[in-house]
Amino acid sequence: MSSFKTDGMVSAVIVDDEPDCCESLATLLELYCPNVKIIDICFSAESALKSLRANPPQILFLDIEMPFFNGFELLEKLGDINFQLIFTTSYNQYAIKAIRFSALEYLLKPVDREELRFAVQKAVKKSLNPLPHQLKILLERIRQPAISVNKIAIPTLEGFKMVLAESVVRCEADGNYTHLYLRDKSKLTASRNLKDMEEMLEDYPFIRVHNSYLVNINEIDQYVKGEGGYLVMSDASIVNVSRSRKELLLKKIIAGN
Repeated sequence: MSSFKTDGMVSAVIVDDEPDCCESLATLLELYCPNVKIIDICFSAESALKSLRANPPQILFLDIEMPFFNGFELLEKLGDINFQLIFTTSYNQYAIKAIRFSALEYLLKPVDREELRFAVQKAVKKSLNPLPHQLKILLERIRQPAISVNKIAIPTLEGFKMVLAESVVRCEADGNYTHLYLRDKSKLTASRNLKDMEEMLEDYPFIRVHNSYLVNINEIDQYVKGEGGYLVMSDASIVNVSRSRKELLLKKIIAGN
């Protein structure tokens, strides 16, 4: 198992069939993540397979769509994973949803420098490598997108935690993080912003009622009128409703979700 030294260099491999994307990512890493040392760049999943088996890095930047076999198939062929994973992809709702669901990291192309720095920072801080269970969730979701899964993987700085979606009462934004408040009165901080959590929970009865709040419709106890009004949740918390989101909320409640 590889480990990170926050005061030293971190080895990385870039896998992408587009040389321009590799060059762009390498330049961004050199400029904005000087503690990352690129030990190899692979332009195909096949060459990456040989490289990763011979000399695994601490971070793998992995493109999803590649000829012959894609990034997900590469992971299956590798078997044991002993490095942190950061996927790189053009917008692919299906793939991104699966990645979010499994609490793994991803970057959209063209890669934003601040998002890159944040993803690398999280990878370096994690004390655990991607767990086999996490990868299993991802690959099962890719193979069977319609599969019914009650638990979702919530990414944290330490790794991830499996949580019943229905046990989440509300989510509150905190910059690049989101605080989840659960039925058992516990609180969990996810290393995802509220927009990411909203998309992760889109298959469940959640609704965005404010720029800062996402709530479980089944956990609403009361709606109190006002310009936007506010909600009283099952845990007795108060959640403000923005004026622009009030109409959709009321329609959802009246329609029974």
